[in-house]
Amino acid sequence: MLLPWANMSSYFKQNIAGMERIVARGELDGARLVVYFMESASTATLFELKERNGACERREIARYDRAPDFTTAGGLASILGAAKRAAPGRRYGLIVGCHGMGWLPADEAEGRAAEGAGVAREREYWEHEADGMPLTRWFGGTSAAYRTDIATLAEAIRRAEMPMEYILFDACYMASVEVAYELRGVAQHLIGSTSEIMAYGFPYAEMGDLLFGEVDYEAVCEAFYRFYAAYQFPYGTIGAIDCTQLEALADVMRRINERYAFTGDENALQRLDGYSPVRFFDMGDYVAQLCPDAALAAEAQERLRAAVPHHRHTEYYYSATPGGSGSHPIRTFSGITTSDPSTAPLTVDAKRRTAWWRATH
Repeated sequence: MLLPWANMSSYFKQNIAGMERIVARGELDGARLVVYFMESASTATLFELKERNGACERREIARYDRAPDFTTAGGLASILGAAKRAAPGRRYGLIVGCHGMGWLPADEAEGRAAEGAGVAREREYWEHEADGMPLTRWFGGTSAAYRTDIATLAEAIRRAEMPMEYILFDACYMASVEVAYELRGVAQHLIGSTSEIMAYGFPYAEMGDLLFGEVDYEAVCEAFYRFYAAYQFPYGTIGAIDCTQLEALADVMRRINERYAFTGDENALQRLDGYSPVRFFDMGDYVAQLCPDAALAAEAQERLRAAVPHHRHTEYYYSATPGGSGSHPIRTFSGITTSDPSTAPLTVDAKRRTAWWRATH
């Protein structure tokens, strides 16, 4: 578990406590669980959770008074390397509590695209709090100084020589095709939410055991859904993406984009965020409305189902973003988003620099 500095420490501690319950019950299936937790912007502890006599104990591996810079590939690689040396294995999985704004570059998420144009910057979902309103993951604010680009994470994993069976993002908006494609060379699977996650995060006490041994991705999605369907704030979306299928998906999308451009009504697409203009759309719905060629569209949907074989969602998703705050209905859901049709200022230019865009346009 990689839990870098953010204003979510109390929830991170809750997440660790959930995993401690799994460990105490002896449900790691022979795996080892190492946690990197930053208590402040500069201090961190690396420790292992171990079962002993029906209880969970923490074995401290390292304490950092000056924590490595987790926004750089070198800093992240050193953290991953320390965990690898402490608990070497044949396979690895990574749970990340990270800045949750999908594929958007860390220094773009401040709304700079609107500056200098006389347009007020649209505030992010983490910049809002209202009495009686539920909090979503990463409310409380993070600045660019504490954000990590997806490409940086991929490079860190390569340097640490720790290809992942899965990366689970316990953060908002990370189940995007742009994110998954960037990570396809370092992770076989990506687990995440298409939308905002409630501040509670993944319910590790109820589903953490499913993340060890032979991972059952369908069961992971089902457990996440069941928890949030019964939660006091009943909003949850999850997709388990098979990154090994993304090249085939990119191939068919490139052929579609060579022939067609989206000319439909952006408002008719299934949105999965609270922004205006929308940043993240359901990819399955986008493909359905983009391609009029029935055979090509069917091939794309088949490739999409192979890339995201497991996903679940509640009837509504929730956003804390003003202008789009509150619950939003989900009429169709493929478990993964795309920003291809987005006209939002932050996405228009930046999306063209993603590996996904270059592979499909």
